[in-house]
Amino acid sequence: MHTVAVLALEGVIPFDLSTPVEAFGRARLPDGRPAYRVRVCAPEREVDACDFTLRARWGLEALAAADTIIVPGCADPSAAVGPEVIGALCAAAANGTRIASVCVGAFVLAATGLLDGLRATTHWLGAAELARMYPRIEVDPHVLYVDNGQFLTSAGAAAGLDLCLHMIRRDYGSAVAADSARLAVMPLEREGGQAQFIVHQQPPAPAGAALEPLLRWMEENAGRELTLADIASYAGMSARTVNRRFREQTGTSPLQWLHRARIRQAQHLLETTTHPVDRIAAQVGFGSPTAFRERFKRQVGTSPQAYRRAFRGGGPAPRGGQKPRPGRSTSPGL
Repeated sequence: MHTVAVLALEGVIPFDLSTPVEAFGRARLPDGRPAYRVRVCAPEREVDACDFTLRARWGLEALAAADTIIVPGCADPSAAVGPEVIGALCAAAANGTRIASVCVGAFVLAATGLLDGLRATTHWLGAAELARMYPRIEVDPHVLYVDNGQFLTSAGAAAGLDLCLHMIRRDYGSAVAADSARLAVMPLEREGGQAQFIVHQQPPAPAGAALEPLLRWMEENAGRELTLADIASYAGMSARTVNRRFREQTGTSPLQWLHRARIRQAQHLLETTTHPVDRIAAQVGFGSPTAFRERFKRQVGTSPQAYRRAFRGGGPAPRGGQKPRPGRSTSPGL
């Protein structure tokens, strides 16, 4: 039987820990037999699991007997990883063991050096720090998970379940994975990537910045067909000057800022109304529905319809149709 070892380190995030325990522990083969043997392993007998203390039945020695090791995230992802943990993970990797991280567990896996030269992901809030601490890793914050074959990483929280279902499908095929997905009340494939879950706030302007009145006016009039000349005219500046001021105070151009404001308004309408997508495109200032769809997909990471299915209250669960491929998320949705 395939053995999965879930590594519980100090400060382990309970959700990240329980996701693989439940996903693999409940997976069943067509004849009803368990598909996996799951063991929770830890360096010490007892581990601080944030709001409670976890007592692990297995020590680090169990990693050597595992076919798959799952590394959940910890409350402090930048905390130093003990040499005994690094040694156990590297020894398992040398023996060909598959190792996957959930959420900020990627920081632990990165500390071993096993991700050097590879593409990886983590929760979008930690992606920049992971890239800073481990510059030899190609960090992709826009996908649900990355499969490099032996080493896999997932984005935050629920994306860990996406990754577990992907591994179950790799091990036993789509029928077993689909049954596991039904048990979890989870689509086997989700549309989009992490981008649809990221809060796309406007580029910040310093408190008291001269552009604040202009930014409010642009947001209030985002539904109009504003041009750079219109923006400059309202601001009482030349187009060149308004461009320069925007770069200085927001880090982007006036039209880019406006596009982001329009997409945020569109997200709100998709979440709270039943208006057709073409109507929303016009409401937020896009003259062409096609241009709106392209801009929305580029900024949010999924289509307006898929975003609505995922985020509008009472809507059906999103379902994807694209086959999974190594090194990217399951289909084009944490």
